[in-house]
Amino acid sequence: MSDPQRDTVTSSTGPEGPDAPLHRRGIKSYVLRAGRMTQAQTRGLEEVWPRLGLTLADGRQDLDSLFGRRAPRVAEIGFGMGASLIEQATRHPDTDFLGIEVHAPGVGKLLDEADKRGLTNIRVYREDALAVLERCLPEASLDTLQLFFPDPWPKKKHHKRRIVQPAFVELIRTRLKPGGLLHMATDWQGYAEWMAEVMTAAPGFVNTASAETAPYVPRPDFRPLTKFEARGERLGHGVWDLIFERRR
Repeated sequence: MSDPQRDTVTSSTGPEGPDAPLHRRGIKSYVLRAGRMTQAQTRGLEEVWPRLGLTLADGRQDLDSLFGRRAPRVAEIGFGMGASLIEQATRHPDTDFLGIEVHAPGVGKLLDEADKRGLTNIRVYREDALAVLERCLPEASLDTLQLFFPDPWPKKKHHKRRIVQPAFVELIRTRLKPGGLLHMATDWQGYAEWMAEVMTAAPGFVNTASAETAPYVPRPDFRPLTKFEARGERLGHGVWDLIFERRR
């Protein structure tokens, strides 16, 4: 979950077409932010990374070999400081989790906490998510992909930086198993509407929302409530969850 920087989509500013390249003129959906590293975060990167960390140089993964078993697989893009992912990995020891995050403090904190809890069902990339999906994860290898509170890039001129674009969604479709789920959440209504528009137009996906709540679903119990989200709820901020299933 990246820290948000805090619009109904129009054709001139809306999502790019399905044939748009994923790496568009070097445009990225994130900004690397400088930050001090705590002792625990540094320990995570220095001592735990060799055991749980992965890089693009490791190439295409055989996930059964990587985790030493066959199990449901969940990937999360932009896990922030890792609290949600750690909680999920702790709650569900029979599921394997792949976390993808570019910010060193968050990666270090997650690794330190995973080590302290003795978690063996989690691996971490500190890489661009698009590159990981394209080069490291096999097709039809994931049961769920999670994208919680990505940077909303609220200014119209920055909408091209939003990670949720047709080409990105198509790439995810190929990495999900048939019946696999793409679960997104945002606290920006304009971005929620953008996500809904992209997904409604995306081939091979169907919305799991009921007619009463569509295009959104109530917050699922299995998505941990973060401190950030809880604070937003107290302030009256909305949160929108979308869950789409790969049908083909």
